[in-house]
Amino acid sequence: MLPPPSPRRRAAPTILDIEASGFGRGSYPIEIGFVLPDGKGWCTLVRPEPDWQHWDAAAEALHHIPRELALQHGRSAREVAATLNERLRGQIVYCDGWAHDYAWLARLFDAADMTPAFRLDHLRSLLDDDAAQRLPGARQQAVAEAGPQQRHRASTDARLLQQAVLRLQARVD
Repeated sequence: MLPPPSPRRRAAPTILDIEASGFGRGSYPIEIGFVLPDGKGWCTLVRPEPDWQHWDAAAEALHHIPRELALQHGRSAREVAATLNERLRGQIVYCDGWAHDYAWLARLFDAADMTPAFRLDHLRSLLDDDAAQRLPGARQQAVAEAGPQQRHRASTDARLLQQAVLRLQARVD
């Protein structure tokens, strides 16, 4: 596990990541994770709603979460949305795949009949053009430092993105 950000650095952004059933029409979130500025993370599987049927084997090959696992161990959309609102209320929360993540988050909150109490924004808004170009390399460096034991899960991906952003911000400061 990566260490929390150093107190000498600029405040870390809250980062959210979503693993989904696939891409495009009909896809939905199956795992949501985030990491807070203090380095504390949270992650949960999301139990697919009865009308959430889309499943893409290529997406499963990437995140290694079978639909059956989400069905058996996932939390309801309402429980996940309530927890997200409780833990992220009033924050700007950043993600690296805004177009997909926004749609998946909307699908979750629609199923829960709730409204997000936080704002989702693209990670790119934190970076200037130079830093944005260096983000993939900074992320790869964070992945390499974390080691091969890191699982491809939503909270792990969020933590690695947070570390990459902090690395880029430290270069600027």
